[in-house]
Amino acid sequence: MKFICYPKCTTCQKAKKWLDERGISYEMRDIKENNPTLAELKKWHKMSGLPLKKFFNTSGLLYKSMGLKDKLQDMTEEEQLKLLATDGMLVKRPILVTDGKVLVGFREKEYEEALK
Repeated sequence: MKFICYPKCTTCQKAKKWLDERGISYEMRDIKENNPTLAELKKWHKMSGLPLKKFFNTSGLLYKSMGLKDKLQDMTEEEQLKLLATDGMLVKRPILVTDGKVLVGFREKEYEEALK
Protein backbone atom coordinates (compact mmCIF):
# COMPACT_ATOMS: atom_id res chain seq x y z
CA MET A 1 0.00 0.00 0.00
CA LYS A 2 1.29 3.45 -0.90
CA PHE A 3 0.57 6.56 1.17
CA ILE A 4 1.42 9.65 -0.86
CA CYS A 5 1.42 12.77 1.27
CA TYR A 6 2.97 16.12 2.11
CA PRO A 7 4.39 15.69 5.65
CA LYS A 8 3.58 19.30 6.64
CA CYS A 9 -0.09 18.95 5.64
CA THR A 10 -2.37 18.56 8.67
CA THR A 11 -4.85 16.34 6.78
CA CYS A 12 -1.97 14.05 5.79
CA GLN A 13 -0.80 13.96 9.41
CA LYS A 14 -4.31 12.94 10.54
CA ALA A 15 -4.47 10.17 7.92
CA LYS A 16 -0.98 8.92 8.86
CA LYS A 17 -1.94 8.88 12.55
CA TRP A 18 -5.14 6.97 11.69
CA LEU A 19 -3.16 4.33 9.76
CA ASP A 20 -0.47 4.08 12.46
CA GLU A 21 -2.99 3.70 15.29
CA ARG A 22 -4.48 0.70 13.48
CA GLY A 23 -1.11 -0.89 12.76
CA ILE A 24 -1.66 -0.64 9.00
CA SER A 25 1.62 -0.84 7.12
CA TYR A 26 2.29 1.37 4.12
CA GLU A 27 5.06 2.86 2.06
CA MET A 28 5.16 6.62 2.61
CA ARG A 29 6.09 8.97 -0.20
CA ASP A 30 6.55 12.76 -0.04
CA ILE A 31 4.51 14.22 -2.89
CA LYS A 32 6.69 17.35 -3.08
CA GLU A 33 9.96 15.42 -3.39
CA ASN A 34 8.60 12.57 -5.49
CA ASN A 35 5.77 13.87 -7.65
CA PRO A 36 3.32 11.34 -9.12
CA THR A 37 4.16 10.55 -12.74
CA LEU A 38 1.71 10.95 -15.60
CA ALA A 39 1.38 7.16 -15.82
CA GLU A 40 0.65 6.87 -12.09
CA LEU A 41 -1.92 9.65 -12.20
CA LYS A 42 -3.70 8.06 -15.17
CA LYS A 43 -3.80 4.70 -13.41
CA TRP A 44 -4.94 6.16 -10.06
CA HIS A 45 -7.60 8.31 -11.70
CA LYS A 46 -9.03 5.27 -13.46
CA MET A 47 -8.87 3.12 -10.28
CA SER A 48 -10.48 5.80 -8.10
CA GLY A 49 -13.58 6.27 -10.24
CA LEU A 50 -13.47 9.95 -9.23
CA PRO A 51 -13.80 12.97 -11.51
CA LEU A 52 -10.32 14.27 -12.39
CA LYS A 53 -11.08 17.58 -10.66
CA LYS A 54 -10.95 15.68 -7.32
CA PHE A 55 -7.22 15.14 -7.89
CA PHE A 56 -6.51 18.88 -7.82
CA ASN A 57 -5.55 20.57 -4.57
CA THR A 58 -8.11 23.35 -5.07
CA SER A 59 -7.25 25.01 -1.76
CA GLY A 60 -3.52 25.13 -2.55
CA LEU A 61 -1.59 28.32 -3.19
CA LEU A 62 -0.19 27.06 -6.50
CA TYR A 63 -3.68 26.15 -7.80
CA LYS A 64 -4.93 29.62 -6.90
CA SER A 65 -1.88 31.52 -8.20
CA MET A 66 -2.16 29.72 -11.56
CA GLY A 67 -5.86 30.63 -11.82
CA LEU A 68 -6.76 26.99 -12.49
CA LYS A 69 -10.34 27.38 -11.26
CA ASP A 70 -11.13 29.12 -14.56
CA LYS A 71 -8.65 27.27 -16.78
CA LEU A 72 -9.40 23.59 -16.07
CA GLN A 73 -12.76 23.59 -17.86
CA ASP A 74 -11.00 24.51 -21.12
CA MET A 75 -8.35 21.79 -20.77
CA THR A 76 -8.60 18.21 -21.97
CA GLU A 77 -8.27 15.38 -19.47
CA GLU A 78 -4.81 14.61 -20.89
CA GLU A 79 -3.72 18.24 -20.42
CA GLN A 80 -5.01 18.23 -16.85
CA LEU A 81 -3.16 14.99 -16.05
CA LYS A 82 0.07 16.37 -17.58
CA LEU A 83 -0.33 19.52 -15.47
CA LEU A 84 -0.83 17.47 -12.30
CA ALA A 85 2.34 15.54 -13.10
CA THR A 86 4.41 18.76 -13.16
CA ASP A 87 4.13 19.60 -9.45
CA GLY A 88 3.06 17.57 -6.43
CA MET A 89 1.67 20.68 -4.77
CA LEU A 90 -1.11 20.74 -7.39
CA VAL A 91 -2.25 17.26 -6.35
CA LYS A 92 -4.81 16.74 -3.59
CA ARG A 93 -3.42 14.69 -0.78
CA PRO A 94 -3.08 12.31 0.86
CA ILE A 95 -3.51 9.63 -1.77
CA LEU A 96 -3.81 6.08 -0.53
CA VAL A 97 -3.19 3.39 -3.14
CA THR A 98 -4.17 -0.17 -2.22
CA ASP A 99 -4.76 -3.27 -4.31
CA GLY A 100 -7.54 -2.04 -6.55
CA LYS A 101 -8.55 1.12 -4.67
CA VAL A 102 -7.38 4.72 -4.65
CA LEU A 103 -8.54 7.17 -2.00
CA VAL A 104 -7.93 10.89 -2.46
CA GLY A 105 -8.03 13.13 0.60
CA PHE A 106 -8.79 11.78 4.06
CA ARG A 107 -12.25 10.81 5.21
CA GLU A 108 -12.16 8.36 8.10
CA LYS A 109 -15.28 6.48 6.96
CA GLU A 110 -13.79 5.91 3.47
CA TYR A 111 -10.54 4.63 4.96
CA GLU A 112 -12.43 2.28 7.29
CA GLU A 113 -14.47 0.81 4.44
CA ALA A 114 -11.50 0.48 2.08
CA LEU A 115 -9.21 -1.13 4.64
CA LYS A 116 -11.48 -3.57 6.46
